[in-house]
Amino acid sequence: KDKFTLNIFHNLFMKYPVLIPNIFNFPFTYESDIDLKVGDYVYVPFGKSKITGVVWDTFEKTNNKNFQIKKILKKIEIKALKKETITFLNWFSEYNLVPKGMCLKLHLLSGEAITNYEDENYLPYNKQKFVNKFTLSSDQRKTFDEISKKNNKFRVHLLQGTTGSGKTIVYFKHIKQLLEKGLQAMILLPEIGLTTEFESKFEEFFGFSAAVWHSGVTPKKKKIIWSGISSGKINVIIGARSSLFLPFKNLGIIIVDEEHDQSFKQDEGVIYNARDMAIARANFENIPINLVTAVPSIETYANIKKKKYSVSRLTKRYKDANLPSYEIIDLKKNILDKQSWIANETLEKVNSHLKKNDQVLFFINRRGFAPYALCKKCLNVYSCPNCSINLVYHKHKNKLLCHYCGFQAQLSRNCKKGEVCDFVFSGPGVERISEEVKLKFPNKKISIFSSDTMNKKSSKKKLEDIVKGKIDILIGTQLISKGFHFPKLNCIVILDIDLNSNGHDLRTAEKNLQLYHQLSGRAGRTGKPATVYFQTYNSNQSIINQITNPDPFIFLENELKLREKNNLPPYERFVSLILTSSNEKNLEKESMNLKTMLSQSLNDKILGPVNAPIYRVRQKYRQRLLIRSKKGTNIQKRLGEILITYKLPKEIKLTVDVDPITFN
Repeated sequence: KDKFTLNIFHNLFMKYPVLIPNIFNFPFTYESDIDLKVGDYVYVPFGKSKITGVVWDTFEKTNNKNFQIKKILKKIEIKALKKETITFLNWFSEYNLVPKGMCLKLHLLSGEAITNYEDENYLPYNKQKFVNKFTLSSDQRKTFDEISKKNNKFRVHLLQGTTGSGKTIVYFKHIKQLLEKGLQAMILLPEIGLTTEFESKFEEFFGFSAAVWHSGVTPKKKKIIWSGISSGKINVIIGARSSLFLPFKNLGIIIVDEEHDQSFKQDEGVIYNARDMAIARANFENIPINLVTAVPSIETYANIKKKKYSVSRLTKRYKDANLPSYEIIDLKKNILDKQSWIANETLEKVNSHLKKNDQVLFFINRRGFAPYALCKKCLNVYSCPNCSINLVYHKHKNKLLCHYCGFQAQLSRNCKKGEVCDFVFSGPGVERISEEVKLKFPNKKISIFSSDTMNKKSSKKKLEDIVKGKIDILIGTQLISKGFHFPKLNCIVILDIDLNSNGHDLRTAEKNLQLYHQLSGRAGRTGKPATVYFQTYNSNQSIINQITNPDPFIFLENELKLREKNNLPPYERFVSLILTSSNEKNLEKESMNLKTMLSQSLNDKILGPVNAPIYRVRQKYRQRLLIRSKKGTNIQKRLGEILITYKLPKEIKLTVDVDPITFN
C-alpha cells in the first residue's frame, strides 16, 4: 500500500528541466503535476520573481543532491517550441560560446512567449492574391527551374547575379511556389533601411503584406507577428538578424539577400553572423536556403569551389541593360582647389550627365561634415572623452558627435591658450560634399542619403522623389549601395574608395570588390549609358581592373589562393577574445594571465594580447587576443571548457567573437 502511494505521488510531481532567458548555460530543475513535453512554454518562480521558461531537452548537471526543487506555476497555452529549434539554439550556444539562456532570450520577446490574438490581427499578412504580371526572361526562367526543381530538403544554393539582373523576382517566384504548399518563408535583409522599398516590391508581387521584423517595429506589432509566426497565421517574414530566432511553425525556406554584407554580423551583446546561423537553422529544419548576391563573400565562394553549395548565375541585366563603364580621374594630374574635394574634370563630367537629365550620385562613405575638428590656435584635435577616436563634426546639428558611444559636444569651447577655439575642419563627409555640390550646382535639387537622413519618417518620401527624378544629385554613404532601384541614375562619382590594403583589415580587397559592384549596380538599370568615375590618387590600373571586372569570380579565385597561401579564413578558424575594463593596469595584467593559461591548455596559435585599434570605447580600455585554429578541430568546445573554469575579476569583461569580421 505504501509503495502504491509513493508511485502516485511520484506520478503527480514529475521533474522537468526548464531553461530561462538569463546568463546561465543550463536549465534548472522544476517539478509539476502537469503533463509537460519538451518545448512547452511555462511560467516558473525564479529568485524573487516569476519568469517565462521553456521545458528543455536535457537536465542540468549537478553534484548537489539537496537543492530545493520549485514547482512550475503554469503551462502557457501556445504551440510548443519545435525540437528542431531547440537543437538549433543548443548548437548556436556551443558554436558562438554564448550561454543557452541568452540564446533563449533572443527567441523570447522581452522575456515572454506571446499567446494568440484574434484572427483579424493577422488579416493584412494573409490576402494571398498572387499577381501574375511578372514574366521571367529566359535567363531568369533557367535559374528559377534550377532552384525549384531541387527537392525541399536542406541544401545551400547561391543565386549570384549581376546587379539589375532580377534576382529578387526569381526567388519571389520560388517563395510563391512554397507558400502555395502551406509553408512559411523568411527573407533576411542586412539593413533596416532596405525594408521600406523591399516591402513595396513584395506587396506588388504577392498582393499581400509580409510581416516586417526589426528593432524599429513597435512592441505591439512584434507581439502580433511573434504569435502569428508561431501559430502559422503569418506566412512570410522580411527581417533583420533577430528574425532568425522567431518560432516558425512550418518554415519552408530561408533567403539571405545581399549575403556578402557585413551588417549580418551582430557585433554587440550576443555576437554571431546571421548568414552563417541562417544556414545552420536551415540545416536543423531540413529546408533549403538561398544565398543571394552580386558578389559572394569569400567563404561562400570557397564552399562553391568545394561543391558544398550549388550555384546559379544571372549574367545579363534585366531587358539586356548594359553595365556602367568606368573612368579614372587622376588627382595627381587634376589638382584640387583649396577647400575643394571635387576635381574640375569631375565637375565637367557631371555637367555633361546633368545636361542629359541623368541623375548623379557622389559617393563618400563618411557621415557628418568632417571627421576631424582641430583648433588653429592650440592645434588640439577634439576626440571623444569616452573613446579613443576623433569626434565627427555634424554641421546640420552644429555638434561634435562620437559614432561609437553617441557622446555629443557643443562646438564652442575654450582653447588651451585661454581663448575661444578657432576651428578648422579636416577631411570631408557627406555634409561637406553636399555644401560644395550646392555651390557648384546652385539650380539643382540635391539630397543627402545616409543613415542620419534615412531612418526618419521622411525616408519613404525621399525614396519616391529619387525614383521619380525629382532629385538631381545625391550625396550618399554605403547605405545607398544596398539594393535600391533608381531608374534615372546614370552617373556615379566615387570620391573615397580605398584602393590600398593597409594590412589591418584582411577583407579590404573583398569589400572594395563588393562595394564597387553594388554601387555600379545602382546605375544604368533602364538601359541608358552609365559611367562610374573613380576620383583617386591611386591610379593603379590593375587593381581597378580587378574590382571592375564584370565577373567577380575571377577576383575571388585570386583572393582565395592568397588566403590559402597565408592560412587565413576560410582555411583557418579565427576566434577573437576581447577583454574590457576601466582599469588599464589590471586589464594588461589579466590579459597576459589569460594568454598564459590558454597557451598551456591549447595547441593552437595564440596572438596578443595587444591594444585594440580603437583602444577605449565608452570609458573602457580594450585588449585583444586572437586564436588561430585549424578547421575541424572544434576550438569552440575546447575553449568553452577552459573558459568556464577561468575566473576573471569582476571589473573585467570577456567577449568572445567566433569568426571575427573586423578587428577594431
